[in-house]
Amino acid sequence: MTEEHLMLQDSLRTFVDREIRPHSERWRKQGVVDRELWTKAGDAGFLGAAIPEAYGGSGGDYGHESVICLELARSGDPSWGWAIQSIVAHYVMAYGTEEQKDRWLPGLGTGNLIPAIAMTEPGTGSDLQAVQTKAEKVGDHYVINGAKTFITNGQLSNLVVVVAKTNPSQRAKGISLIMVETDGAEGFRRGRNLEKIGMKGQDTSELFFEDVRVPTANLLGGIEGSGFYQLMQELAWERLQIALSAIGACDVMMQETLQYVKDRKAFGKRIFDFQNTRFKLAECKTKLEVSRAFTSECVRKLLAGNLDAATASMAKWWCAQAQCEIADECLQLFGGYGYMAEYPIARLFADARVQQIYGGTREIMKELIARSLDDGPTR
Repeated sequence: MTEEHLMLQDSLRTFVDREIRPHSERWRKQGVVDRELWTKAGDAGFLGAAIPEAYGGSGGDYGHESVICLELARSGDPSWGWAIQSIVAHYVMAYGTEEQKDRWLPGLGTGNLIPAIAMTEPGTGSDLQAVQTKAEKVGDHYVINGAKTFITNGQLSNLVVVVAKTNPSQRAKGISLIMVETDGAEGFRRGRNLEKIGMKGQDTSELFFEDVRVPTANLLGGIEGSGFYQLMQELAWERLQIALSAIGACDVMMQETLQYVKDRKAFGKRIFDFQNTRFKLAECKTKLEVSRAFTSECVRKLLAGNLDAATASMAKWWCAQAQCEIADECLQLFGGYGYMAEYPIARLFADARVQQIYGGTREIMKELIARSLDDGPTR
C-alpha cells in the first residue's frame, strides 16, 4: 500500500459512505442499483483506475483496482457490479484493436457504458467450450442467436461481451467474443431479473439474442476463434477479485460480530468472555489473516505478471471457503438475532454462498489445482 493507494482507499470510503450505504436497503428491495451510481463512480475516477490516460482513465494498475475491490467488499453491500466493469475493461485493453479501445474504454471509464459478460447458458455452466450461442457471419455483420443466464449487470448493461461460437464445428477454437451494444439492438431482449438467496441488490438476469445483427468490427481483437484464449488469460484477475472480496466481507463480519459479543450479555457476563466465543473468534481471525497474506502475495504476483491459473484458483477456492466458514461461525455467535434479516450478519451469510460457485465452482478450482501438480516437481 503506497501513499497513492492509501489516498484512493480514503476517497473510496468517503464515496461508499455517501453513495452506497444510504441506499443499500432500497437497492435490495428493487433488485438493482441506481443507474446514476455508475456515472457518479465514473466522475470520481473509480471506473477508470486502470484504464490508460490516453483513453480517459487514471493510468493505474491492478494494485489500484485491488484496493477498490477490497474496499467495496468492506462496505458490506455487494449490489454494485463494479467487478464486471474491471474485467471487461481489461479484455478491451489486452485484446481490443486501437479502434475498439478508442470506442469503448472512455465510456467504460465514465460509467456511460455499463458492461456485462454473457457467458453462462441455461444448459452450459462450467464447460464454456460447449456454448450453444452462435454468431454467423453474414456480409459485414454477425447474426447472433442464443440465450444466456445468471448475467451480472443484466438489467442495466448496454455493452455486453457475448461468448459465442463463430465456428460451431470446433470447441475452444470455435469461440469468439463479440461486443454487443444493446441500445437500439433489434432482437436483443432482457429476461427477468432473477431472485437470489443473497446479493439481492445486484441485477442478475437472463439475456436473449434473436437474430441480433452486430458489425464484424465488434469482434474483440478482430480474429475469430480467439475468445476462449482471451477468457482464460483474464480469469486470474477475475478469481483474485473474488478472493479479495472475500477478505473484505470477512473484515466486516468480524467487526460486526466483535461489537455484538462485547455488547450482548448472557448469564451475567459478556458473550465475548465465554471461552467458546473467544476460541471461535480466534479461529476465524486466523483463517482471515492466513487468507489475507496469501491473497496479498497473489496481488504481488499479478502486478509482476506471473500469477498463474493454479495459484489464482487456490486463492479463489480458499478465500471463498474461508468466507463461508467465517460467516457461519459469526452468525452462530449472534444466536437467534443472526437469523433475522435486519441484522447485517444474516445478509453477509446469504451473500457469501455464491462465492464458491461463480467465477468457477470450488470443484473446478480443485481440478485446476490438481492438474498443475502434473506439471513438474512441487516447491
